Amino acid sequence: MNRFFGIAIITAALLLSPSAFAKNKADKITPVQIQNQPQDVVELDISKSDSKTEEAKRNFYDSDRAMDNADVEFSMFDNLIDRDKDSDHPFKIEEESLFGRIYKKELTRTSIPSYLLQDELTFKYKRGPVDKVQFYGAFQGNFNSLFTPSDYDSEYDLNVLEAGVIGDFKDKSTDFKLQFNFKNSEHYTFLQGLVTDAYIMNTYIPHHKIIVGNSRNQVGVDGGASTYTLPFAFRSQIARNFGNTRALGLRVVGNYDLIDYSLALNTSDRFFRTFFAGPEFTGWVNFKPLGKTDGKYGNFVIGGGLNAGHNNTDYVVGGAYVGYSYKKFAANFEYAIADGYNGRVTSTDKATGFYTTLSYRLTQKLHVLARFDQFDPNRDISGDLKREYTAGLNYFIKGQALRLILNYVFCQNENAEDSHRIIFGTQIVL
Repeated sequence: MNRFFGIAIITAALLLSPSAFAKNKADKITPVQIQNQPQDVVELDISKSDSKTEEAKRNFYDSDRAMDNADVEFSMFDNLIDRDKDSDHPFKIEEESLFGRIYKKELTRTSIPSYLLQDELTFKYKRGPVDKVQFYGAFQGNFNSLFTPSDYDSEYDLNVLEAGVIGDFKDKSTDFKLQFNFKNSEHYTFLQGLVTDAYIMNTYIPHHKIIVGNSRNQVGVDGGASTYTLPFAFRSQIARNFGNTRALGLRVVGNYDLIDYSLALNTSDRFFRTFFAGPEFTGWVNFKPLGKTDGKYGNFVIGGGLNAGHNNTDYVVGGAYVGYSYKKFAANFEYAIADGYNGRVTSTDKATGFYTTLSYRLTQKLHVLARFDQFDPNRDISGDLKREYTAGLNYFIKGQALRLILNYVFCQNENAEDSHRIIFGTQIVL
């Protein structure tokens, strides 16, 4: 029932465009460095080129830079800045059907979220403190076939069902985001998980973003990455256990050529279960040795971070990351170790794990990738390692806004049956 309710909400956003708004005439996209940084910020200034061929070529190579997701989550706010779009549409908007506009929309970047109905769902206030708002919705569903020596199961999993709105105030330095999740979970109630992102962001200080509210927590690179830009159907095991959460508090994100960072003081509560469970610090720093070479030798990122706090029990999670990309090729490695952790569930276990990924762009739309992922849920217990070997294909029909995902996963467990899983996923971001 909740799935249909979420779909109804997204459909209503498409049909009910407020009469108090005037259609946004333009939007500027500031390209962002690839996917993983202290969750949310990395800006790469690519100036306009007189040659459309050269511009397309730059976008093709820049879209798969080394994992660096500091600006990925916040890149959507760049879409609210005006730019003249007359050359993007050979026909007037009112002379095209909705399907025709979607069909002609050029979305090639894969390192940041993109939106099929960005133009249609962006509105401008004539009066009041808010300048523009953009509504959006997202869906990702996966058909899973699971094979074990003793059984076979197939099911359809709802991975993402979200809707939200982002806005830009008239001072041009302050933005906001409100996002709702309509997917049920076994770890929290529907109302506890309903509001995911709810924050205000200020960019008045050069090279910095100051975020106040409930936002994605940068516990590791994969654990802090935007859901819409994940390379596989599922996150790594360290991300599923230690990260992939939001936290309420104050966060500062900085971005420079050679370094970027995310520092946050939060409450340790997850999913609004309690008013104040305890204090928490989350920090992540990336060093970019090739940051001043304009990608001539590729993009190299070395990072590390810490997540520590108290939620009924003390917990500490440390991590390290290395990523490199050059033109069509990318590789990364991330390691994490925990003495207790505070992810979707709180645990006192001493766990550790790592993953490494290789990817290659066969074409602008077709990516092939592989990942080895190992996790030890408790270092005090022997013989409980979990290993996942994943091979995958991504087909980007319209960037991340319309994507097909195919994964094969071999799960090797020391204390359980081995299994094989085939996952076919679809992602739609409106």
